[in-house]
Amino acid sequence: MTNVPKMIRVLAVDDHALLRKGLAAVVNAEPDMKLVAEASNGEDGIEQYRIHRPDVVLMDLQMPGLNGIETTNRILSEFPDSRIIVLTTYHGDVQVMRALRAGARAYLLKGHDRGLIETIHAVHEGRKIIPPEIASELAEHATDEALSEREIDVLRLIAAGNSNKQIADRLFVAEATIKSRVTNILSKLGASDRAHAVTIAAKRGIIDF
Repeated sequence: MTNVPKMIRVLAVDDHALLRKGLAAVVNAEPDMKLVAEASNGEDGIEQYRIHRPDVVLMDLQMPGLNGIETTNRILSEFPDSRIIVLTTYHGDVQVMRALRAGARAYLLKGHDRGLIETIHAVHEGRKIIPPEIASELAEHATDEALSEREIDVLRLIAAGNSNKQIADRLFVAEATIKSRVTNILSKLGASDRAHAVTIAAKRGIIDF
């Protein structure tokens, strides 16, 4: 009697239909995997999880509305044993840490098809997976002093092209307070100026556009 492998049932949550189609092709080509459902946004992803109770979820990080981290939080609050792999075209140490703190079991860059299959198997078996290049980035910034929420707010407004005075007016504080926060931001990020700080913050996933 031939042993039939147990099927790993997968849910894909991504706002790009073409990418979901690609994930379906890669997953369904495996003899022991099946894409049982798709969702184009976070809210639908939660609903599809409730309906299908998949073994593994492939979760896009950047989605309009409820993003991948928030959706991961919501699913895990309702189903604590969920096994979620975060997929993204972009990575930065801050985004990675947010995903892992939310409860994701793995973090993978989109387009790594063979890595995807190996990661699904590993996560299904209960392991956690972080690619070496991402692990090294986490280690590089492990001792960095984190920006406060107020400093991140200021940084977002800098990225939007606001002057210190405009930021002060928007946040209802003195311009001197903003100057002090900018100084702290530059110091914490090791940035030479405001533009450099925005570039570093975007690369690390502290802010997005």
